[in-house]
Amino acid sequence: MATPRALRPLRNPAYRWLATALVASMIGAGIWMVALVWQIVAIGGGAGELSLVAGASAIGMLLTTLLGGALADRVPQRRILIAVEVVRAASVGAVAVLALAGSLEVWHLVAVALVGGVMAGLYYPAYSALLPSVVSEDELLAANGFEGMARPVLMQAGGPALASALIAVSSPGAALAVAALTGVVAAVCLRRVPDQPLRVERADGTRHPAVALLVDVRDGFSYMVRTPWLLGTLAFASLLILIIMGPFEVLVPFVIKDVAGAGPEGHALVLAAFGIGGAVGSMIVASLKLPRRYLTVMNLLWGLGCLPLLVFGLTDQVWVMALAAFAVGAAFNGGVVIWGTLLQRRVPPQMLGRVSSLDFFVSLAFMPVSMAIAGPAGELVGLPVVFLIAGLAPLVIAVVAIVAARMRRDEVAHPLDTAEPADLEVEDAAPEPAFA
Repeated sequence: MATPRALRPLRNPAYRWLATALVASMIGAGIWMVALVWQIVAIGGGAGELSLVAGASAIGMLLTTLLGGALADRVPQRRILIAVEVVRAASVGAVAVLALAGSLEVWHLVAVALVGGVMAGLYYPAYSALLPSVVSEDELLAANGFEGMARPVLMQAGGPALASALIAVSSPGAALAVAALTGVVAAVCLRRVPDQPLRVERADGTRHPAVALLVDVRDGFSYMVRTPWLLGTLAFASLLILIIMGPFEVLVPFVIKDVAGAGPEGHALVLAAFGIGGAVGSMIVASLKLPRRYLTVMNLLWGLGCLPLLVFGLTDQVWVMALAAFAVGAAFNGGVVIWGTLLQRRVPPQMLGRVSSLDFFVSLAFMPVSMAIAGPAGELVGLPVVFLIAGLAPLVIAVVAIVAARMRRDEVAHPLDTAEPADLEVEDAAPEPAFA
C-alpha cells in the first residue's frame, strides 16, 4: 500500500528526528503559555504583570528575527536549533526551580521571557532554512503541512491541556519544569539529525562578522524589493495581519460576551474551532499536489478565507461563530503551507534564512499595532463595521497584489507542480522590477 502523500516525509529518519524535536518544542510552548499565567497569579500578579512579560517576549523576537535570518544563512542551522533548545531548557528550568522553592519574582519571568523571545527569533529562520536540506523538494509541501497541523493541535490544545492537568495535580512550577524538559527532549532529538552542510558556501572574510551580518540583512531586503511575487505577498500579508488580527484576538471575546451572552466556554469553543480548522486545512493541502497556480491559490485562500469574519458582526449564535472560525483557520493555514513550500523552493538557498526572517518579522511588527487599534475602532464605528472591513478588505487587497505583482504570469513561468527544481540562478540574476 502506498504511503499517503502527507506522511511520506516521515519515511526519512532525519526528518522523523527533526519532526519529533518540533513536536517537543511546540508542546513546551503550549505548556509555557498556560503555566506562565497561573504562575503570575500564584505570586500575586495580574494583567499588568502578564502584559509586561508578554511585551518582553515580543521585544526579544523583534530584536533578533532579522539577524537570526542572516545567521541561519551563515551557520549550520541544526547547531542554531540545538543552542536555542538548550538555552530554552536552562532558562525555563531556572524559573521552575525558583517557583518550586517559593523564591520566584516577576522580574525573573520577564528576564526569561526576553531570552525566550530572542531564541524564538533565531528558531524560525533556522528551521525554515534547514528543512529543504532534510527532505526532498517533492515532500516539502507535506512537511510544511505536518507543521501546520501540529502547531494548533499541540500549542493551542495539547500543551495547554497538559499544563492545566499538571497545575491541577501539583503547581504552575511543576508545569514549568515539564516545559523545560521538553527543551531537553528537543535538543536530544536534534542531535540525531545528521549535520547538513550550508547549501551555498559564502566567503567574505574581509568584513568584521557583525558588519557582515548587517550587510546580509540589507541584502535580504534588497532581494525582497526586486522580487515582485515576494514583495507583493509580504505587502499583502502585512496588511492582512493589520486588518484581521486585532478584531479576532481583541474583539471576538467581547462579541461572544456582549452579543452572544456566552462566557469563557464560548470563547474556548471558537478558539478550538479555529485551531482544528487550521489543522484540517494544513493536512488537506499537504495531501494534494502543489497547485499550478500556487501564488493565485495561496493569496486567494487568505483573501477569501477572511469572508467568514463577517459572521462575527452579524450573528449572536456561538456555534455559528465557531463554524466561521473553523473556516478561517482552514483557509489561513492552508495558504501558509503553500507559502512555506514556495519560499523553500523558489528562494535561493543562500537567501532562505533571511527571507524567512522577513516573513516572521512582518507578523511580529504588525500584530501589536492591529491589537492596539482594534478596541478604539470597535468603539468608534461599532463591531459590525469592524468585522465588515476585516471580512471584505483582505479579498480586495489579495486581488490587487496578484495583479500588481504579475503573479499569474510569474507562476506560469516558474511552475512548481513537478519535482523539478526552480531555475533559481536565472531568477536571481535577472529579477523583474517590483510592480513593473
